[in-house]
Amino acid sequence: MNNSKKRTENTDVKTIDSIEKKNISVVCKSIKYYREKLGMEQKELGQRVGVIGNSISNWENGRSRPDVDTLPLICKALGITMYELYNEDDPMHRHSKREQLLLEDYRTLSEEHKYVVDNTIRSLKHIESLAECPDIKELIHYSRSLAAGIGDPTEFDDDGEPIYLYLSPEVAKADCVFTVNGDSMEPKYHDGDLLLVQRYPNCPKPKPGDVGAFIVGNETYVKQYERDGLHSFNENYSTMVFQDWDNVFYIGKVLGVIDEYKDIATIEDTARYYSVHEKRS
Repeated sequence: MNNSKKRTENTDVKTIDSIEKKNISVVCKSIKYYREKLGMEQKELGQRVGVIGNSISNWENGRSRPDVDTLPLICKALGITMYELYNEDDPMHRHSKREQLLLEDYRTLSEEHKYVVDNTIRSLKHIESLAECPDIKELIHYSRSLAAGIGDPTEFDDDGEPIYLYLSPEVAKADCVFTVNGDSMEPKYHDGDLLLVQRYPNCPKPKPGDVGAFIVGNETYVKQYERDGLHSFNENYSTMVFQDWDNVFYIGKVLGVIDEYKDIATIEDTARYYSVHEKRS
């Protein structure tokens, strides 16, 4: 029991001693670094600090350490802070130690080389911005009823509003967004749902079982296409059947429902995306 305790005490002492040696080593290196940076001789530093003999040499070689009371005098003589003496970042300082050294090196460069550094930094910042910024796609969200053009279903009386979505396989294929109006397509599509639509002819003609957006007369519908007409998922609605002369146009294929909390890009992400990609309105 006593041996165990003794080993523990020895370990603690060794650990504390290691920390002290580490701090002494940092201080010694700092004294030498800043003294030589000033072009100051060891003798001159000794005179300013008030020590004699080989004290400065012993400190810099790690053979001894300056007294705690001497540390402020060393900092004053070398024109540094206590944080710099211990090679620590000053929490009150704007720049870290590493940044200060880089800034000092930058100031020694020629104007041509500063220009190279400036361009390199801008390029690296742009690359990092691209990596951090999520991909976004702008689509048109049609919020009003659409009028059927005479023989041309691509002409709408609604210019729509832009909607910004985070990129996904479905969003990448989509051309526009429509809002579901009513409950005829429940339980799969609900009133107020935002639907991603791939416009025809970017998508193939509808085949049986496809859900699409259709213009019938002056109204827009979301229905399931079958050979006998347009079907609703809600059994309370009848199949819409048409004759060859009826004005029925296929707008496009429904790709999915937008999750308003996950798919719609935030204002901040949208602004950052277009800033990074230098979009011009």
